[in-house]
This record gives sequence, structure tokens and C-alpha cells, in this order.
Amino acid sequence: MRLDGKVALITGASRGMGAAMARLFAREGAGVVIGDILEAEGRQVATEITQAGGEARFVCLDVTKEDDWRQAIDTAASQYGKLNVLVNNAGIIRLVVDGGVHRSMTLEEMHPEAWDAVIDVNLKGTYLGTRLAIPEIRKAGGGSIVIISSVGGLTGSASSPAYAASKGAVRIFAK
Repeated sequence: MRLDGKVALITGASRGMGAAMARLFAREGAGVVIGDILEAEGRQVATEITQAGGEARFVCLDVTKEDDWRQAIDTAASQYGKLNVLVNNAGIIRLVVDGGVHRSMTLEEMHPEAWDAVIDVNLKGTYLGTRLAIPEIRKAGGGSIVIISSVGGLTGSASSPAYAASKGAVRIFAK
């Protein structure tokens, strides 16, 4: 198994691509910390992984909050003894308010609250996680930080300008 003995913290791992990565990393031998704000879904993914013989733990992680990041990284270090991999996968395209998703909107239609929410999750969250994980990854003797971007960060989008801007920024940040 390619990730035997490695420990990975994956954000946005309660569903979609993040959950698929968590399952794959666990099948390849990694201990996985699933970080997400979707608690029920995240706990379910962790349960599925452990029932399949892997190692996983869920931690509630709002990537826009430094204290949540510290707790998630501390959980990886205390549960598994180290952190080798951080996958900055959490991201949003639009602001969700009171359970309702705001439709795609042009820059002129977009409220600053919606802009800030997308930038905070996609860009600030990536910055915070990367900055705070580096010391723990160094203690482990090195590792990898994966930053998920999007074709939207290359092409732009008239209907999702904050998303495109944030994904273009994380692409350059990764370089």
C-alpha cells in the first residue's frame, strides 16, 4: 500500500471528491482525519472507512477559523502521532444562507457578503491550513500539501466571479 504509515488531513471530506479521497487514502494505508463542517456526513464517511478496515477520524473543521485548524492538526498529531499530508479540498462556489443557496450571479449582482464567504473558504482556508500544517509536516520529516483548484481559476466565470478569483489565487499560491 502506497500510503502505509502516513497520516492525512483532508478538508471538505464529508462528501464528493473529498470523501472519495478519504476512502482512497485509507485503502492505501493512511490514517485519515476527515475535516468538514458537515458533521453527520463526515462521521458517516469515517464509520465507512473504519468498517472497511481503515483508520479514520472525523473532526469538525470550519476552514475559515484558525482555532478549528489548530484542533484538526492537533487531532492528527495526537491520534496518529504525526501529519504527513494536508489536502486543501474544502471549497464553495456560492454563499449558502439559511439553508438556501444563492443562485449564480454576476459581479454587479453579488453582495460583498457572498464575495467574502467564497474568498474566505476557498482562499483564506487554504492559506490557514497550509501555514498551520507546515510545522507538523516538518516534524514528521516532510510530506505533501495538496491544494485543489479548478479550471475556473484559469478561465474565469461571469456567473461565479468570486469562485474563479479564489481558485486562480490558490493556483498561484500553490506555485
